[in-house]
Amino acid sequence: MAPPPGESPVVVLVRPQLADNIGAAARAMANGGLFHLRLVAPRDGWPQDRAWRTASGADRILDAATVHATVAEAVADCHRVLATCPRPRHIVKPVLTARAAAGELRAINARSLRAAVLFGPERSGLDNDDIACADTLVRYPLNPAHMSLNLAQAVMILAYEWWTVAETAPPRLLATHETRVAAKGELEGFLERLVAELDASGFLDHEKKRAGMVRNLRHWFQRGEVTEQELRTLHGVVTELSRGRMRRGRPEHDAPPPWTEEGAGR
Repeated sequence: MAPPPGESPVVVLVRPQLADNIGAAARAMANGGLFHLRLVAPRDGWPQDRAWRTASGADRILDAATVHATVAEAVADCHRVLATCPRPRHIVKPVLTARAAAGELRAINARSLRAAVLFGPERSGLDNDDIACADTLVRYPLNPAHMSLNLAQAVMILAYEWWTVAETAPPRLLATHETRVAAKGELEGFLERLVAELDASGFLDHEKKRAGMVRNLRHWFQRGEVTEQELRTLHGVVTELSRGRMRRGRPEHDAPPPWTEEGAGR
């Protein structure tokens, strides 16, 4: 819960109305690795116990939060200021999506510059005087028919994008627990055994359909990343099916398929 060395973005909540929302915003910040919180003229004053109740453990962010009378005062030591703005009108400023803003913030902080992001009051958002303190606007690309976010949600989106810019986890991962993905040779060994047992049981006795049925089985197993444990289970299934077939008694279970020369001559 401690900020990393160097600069990281400052979240500035401008005239927040509810302590619950301040606490929830701090919780969102902690989720995304943002730790610097400044409050501009909170409606009900500061501190407010309810904020800590909704912060879900992000207490250190609230403990270190500072209170300022104006936006200009809150960002006076910052080199860049971004402002969230759902509907930029009659304003000539660069406009970034949350994802682009996160990349911009990473680049700013890499230069050891301090950046701040302004979030407006719950009911009305930032006014023109607030936005005049910013050099860049941030607009979230959401459903244009319903772009209503509460304060914590707005902070969470930016915090998430900030975190994912530097995230190194692969976008797709198969959880194999204590097993591993089976090698193609292991899979081929199972498929050969399965086809042999299906031949012996008579399941593949249809000459014209056999090749397509075997191919479909191969496609099925090759399509995913079958694990070594899953192959062991499938081998066990085939073993028990084979034993059951032999117990029921099939004198011709080892007979060659009827479409082969050997089978046709029997």
